[in-house]
Amino acid sequence: MKPISRRKFVKDSIKVTAAASLLTPLTSGAFAIAEPAPFLFSQIALPYAFNALEPNIDAMTMEIHYTKHHAAYVKNVNDEIAAGKFVYENEKDFFTNASKLSAKAKNNSGGAWNHNFFWQIMKPNGGGAPTGKISEAINGTFGSLEKLKEEFTKAAMGRFGSGWAWLVSHEGKLKIGSTANQDNPLMDSSEFKGVPLLGIDVWEHAYYLKYQNKRNEYVANWWNTVNWDEATKRFS
Repeated sequence: MKPISRRKFVKDSIKVTAAASLLTPLTSGAFAIAEPAPFLFSQIALPYAFNALEPNIDAMTMEIHYTKHHAAYVKNVNDEIAAGKFVYENEKDFFTNASKLSAKAKNNSGGAWNHNFFWQIMKPNGGGAPTGKISEAINGTFGSLEKLKEEFTKAAMGRFGSGWAWLVSHEGKLKIGSTANQDNPLMDSSEFKGVPLLGIDVWEHAYYLKYQNKRNEYVANWWNTVNWDEATKRFS
């Protein structure tokens, strides 16, 4: 037998080792397939300064609402996602399975999403009247913008305790309704369903510093903050 040189021996050994590594089960050691990172909720950057919606919503309320209440919802739901090892892919998937979630996961996921939505459907120097398709839909459904406001305000005032009032698009039609606590119309567990176009937070923390128990004044002034451009975009 012809002797094998040291160089060839080392070269052949490297080839064998590399081939063997390809046969190593993918669940072992460094070659394990990493599990996909779970979907987590996030808090959007506030689109304006804390005082930008004054005099309708005061700066202190906005700061506490955003940095304390909203931030806590995001932290709490993400803690629950980690503890429960949820594998939902996105917000839609999460809410489609809301009825299967723990109370902590459902309540805080709603709080996280609802507030991200809330900040975006308000803007400085908002209000006025919508135009285009959403205006046509409002007139066709409610008769006028004023009638829409009346029905929406009725839903906001009629929600006993904490919750939200909504304008949604559902199966091609506009609807107004409300949900309790941090539920929203995207949840499979919600009796009121649809794609949110407008929403007002009627939890007391959203208005009590400025309006105390006068929810009606808060709702009336909130119309001056409505971002109809954002509502129109979500309706398209």
